[in-house]
Amino acid sequence: MAVSSTGSHRAILFNVQHRPLQVVSLPETSGAAIVPVLHSSAMSDITVISVGGSLIVPDAIDTNFLNNLKILIDTHTAKGRRFIIIAGGGKTARRYQDAAKEVASLTSDDLDWMGIHATRLNGHLLRTIFRDSAYRVMITNPDEVIDVPHHEKVIVAAGYRPGCSTDLRAIQIAQRIGAKHVVNLSNTDYVYTDNPNTNPAAEKIETITWTEFRKLIPENWDPGLSSPFDPIAAKEAEKLGVEVAHINGTQLQALTAYLEGQPFIGTRIHP
Repeated sequence: MAVSSTGSHRAILFNVQHRPLQVVSLPETSGAAIVPVLHSSAMSDITVISVGGSLIVPDAIDTNFLNNLKILIDTHTAKGRRFIIIAGGGKTARRYQDAAKEVASLTSDDLDWMGIHATRLNGHLLRTIFRDSAYRVMITNPDEVIDVPHHEKVIVAAGYRPGCSTDLRAIQIAQRIGAKHVVNLSNTDYVYTDNPNTNPAAEKIETITWTEFRKLIPENWDPGLSSPFDPIAAKEAEKLGVEVAHINGTQLQALTAYLEGQPFIGTRIHP
């Protein structure tokens, strides 16, 4: 790993490597099921991206972001790279959750299900935008990725079950295909020591271990939780040895740099 400076930012450069050919079985997070994990050269050119719902629907749907994302993905699929894009819920999820809470007393599962369906709506939006290159079916169960033909350029996924965010689904999908790196597109340049919107003294973090990162975020999941990465997903990523690159999705040149193996502005969260 090398560290270099870009303007007023310090950027982290690391090489993306993939596991060798093998087929193994690992348990689901709940421990209730054994799932197949595929490691093959056919999967080695796939980039797994968790797209925060705050980028898709910060308030209204952000067509500027969607257009820029489409240009970037189309450019790289033309070069042979493939993508699995997992959609978050964004403001759509929170609006439905807040409205329902005003009318009735709801359980966490109730709120989660509304968030899950918001991610699926956003996922359908992404799949439609990429209709010329995306797999025809949006994935909800992470196991479904194993059955997708290897020639598909773009796979879109969304929420599955209550108890976590789509960050966990990104980690689980990465595990299913043998990927050890995931991109987390958010609306901040870095992970910070505190919320920079409320604490001017919050410091940016360029590289951090999962152990230290998990000390900065809540221990448990809560529907509507605002966190750089879902605490359930963070725990699973640490257990599986998956590395996450936290990148600002409104500055997609950072994602381009990452994909091209160049220094990028963002935070590296690693085992």
